Amino acid sequence: MLFSSIPFLYYFIPCTLILYFATPKSMKNGILFLASLFFYGWGEPKYLVIMLVSITQGYLFGLLIDKYRNRKRSKLFLTVSIILSLLLLGYFKYADFFIRNFNAVTGLSLPLLKIALPIGISFYTFQILSYALDVYQGKVSAQKNYINLAAYISMFPQLIAGPIVRYADIAPQLENREHHMEDTAMGIRRFLFGLSKKILIANILGELVSIFKASNEKSILFFWIYAVAYMLHIYFDFSGYSDMAIGLGKVFGFCFPENFNYPYISGSITEFWRRWHISLGTWFRDYLYIPLGGNKVSRPRWILNIFIVWVATGLWHGAAWNFVFWGILFAILLMTEKLWFLPLLKKMNVLNHIYVLLFVLIGFVIFDASSLSEAFSSIAAMFGGQKLPLVTFDSLYYLNSYAIILIIAVIGATPFPRKLIRTLEANKYTNLLLTVGEPILLIFLLTLCTAFLIDGSFNPFLYFRF
Repeated sequence: MLFSSIPFLYYFIPCTLILYFATPKSMKNGILFLASLFFYGWGEPKYLVIMLVSITQGYLFGLLIDKYRNRKRSKLFLTVSIILSLLLLGYFKYADFFIRNFNAVTGLSLPLLKIALPIGISFYTFQILSYALDVYQGKVSAQKNYINLAAYISMFPQLIAGPIVRYADIAPQLENREHHMEDTAMGIRRFLFGLSKKILIANILGELVSIFKASNEKSILFFWIYAVAYMLHIYFDFSGYSDMAIGLGKVFGFCFPENFNYPYISGSITEFWRRWHISLGTWFRDYLYIPLGGNKVSRPRWILNIFIVWVATGLWHGAAWNFVFWGILFAILLMTEKLWFLPLLKKMNVLNHIYVLLFVLIGFVIFDASSLSEAFSSIAAMFGGQKLPLVTFDSLYYLNSYAIILIIAVIGATPFPRKLIRTLEANKYTNLLLTVGEPILLIFLLTLCTAFLIDGSFNPFLYFRF
């Protein structure tokens, strides 16, 4: 089930909220768990079994790890839990990738398994892994109530595409949380703005990307329009989903971590990855990079650590070589910055931002490609290497048709709208206007989004593939 869908907006979430707030405090996690199971099983009920198996092994091994803390058995149980989690993820996400490459290397023709990827498996697997590791390290105690742990792992606001919420961050809220009208209002506001980012900006930009891919009249300009549109599309799609998840979390009394912080204003690739998909970046830092030794090792080992983390990051996004190459590209850029260029980039005012945007744009062209050869072909075309015309009628037509939404997206990807609102809030007259006008604006946005959904407009969700 998509957040940006009529069944979710007008059937699922109203019914869930009525049941949730009508039940006593002791039963709220149970209602949240049951609602999450229904939400997850809406499209493919068979994948509920996989998620429940993952949750159950995480629960049982968490108890065993905690029981035998500081003894050899604890490490054994941790290892078994990690292996089980990674085996499930590896089987469903990477089995065909390895078979395909094994066939290519050996010349054999082993049949592909053609396994469908369970939605959200990468996200809930990482939450189970972090829970087991935190219990082992003594950062948290094992959750003895199965429903509480299951509600945390399966919680529908963040189940499909994060942010990746760590158990340590919301354990107190699972046991004891309060609900206030102010938080509920803030949550609804955040959800509706995220919904609008998704439907009114990301989806329209996604249409432009699809038009480009279907076009037989490509040009250098059209490739650049596509690259910019996709870069903005993926930002508004994913950050819009994160806003909706954080907003829903607030409604249910949870405080989820922020996942995006205007990444396209970054002055270095290092800064970019501190602002983009923050929960994933910090997960890899704390549970892979630092355990490998981080930067507190010899330089060759440190370089290896960076490459391991970024190959893993690439593979986390997808079982294909373009994702691996995408990860290696950013590993090289990050390593180069840390060794030589970071002090220089900090002194620049404009060129550093151009450098970041250029490489991020190229990175997303690789990310979106169906293969490495397609990625290299697209990049070559952008820089005149495919003997394409500079401009075609199609490219000018679609640039003109989508110019307004591209401009809105560019401005919306910066802190300018937020700063403008804060400036208006500082003035008592404009603040009064905002106070009166905000509910009207939110109702208008919900109505407009509903109209787009009823119209059957383009409405995919990129991160379902991960």
